[in-house]
Amino acid sequence: MSFQDDAARIPGGSARPDRGSPNQGSSEQQERVIPPTSGHDRPTRTAALWVAVAVGLVVLVVLIVFFVQNQDMITVRFFGLEGTLALGTTLFIAAVGGGVLVALAGGARILQLRIANHRRKKAVGGPGSGY
Repeated sequence: MSFQDDAARIPGGSARPDRGSPNQGSSEQQERVIPPTSGHDRPTRTAALWVAVAVGLVVLVVLIVFFVQNQDMITVRFFGLEGTLALGTTLFIAAVGGGVLVALAGGARILQLRIANHRRKKAVGGPGSGY
């Protein structure tokens, strides 16, 4: 299959017929029907859920390996408090704490944008404003 054949299958393609072709200006060549492609369906929500579950399981296995390999006991001091924890557990708690801070900052920004959007709709008289 040549490049011209591939380009002719694309709607609006700029493929030119061969110069020696007898059907150079015929309407048959200009009105090619492109058959629908099969096998390229959009992924479903269930498929996305299964991918998320698989990725989650891989992350959990990695975390288990991390905890098992980092069992050394360390002393942790925080605002005058002192205690001993396993290194892996301590790092995991720190990572979760950082994630909570990021989630709080993101949630505050989303709330700020929703309030601003609500005020804008109210001032303009958008949907749900009662006008």
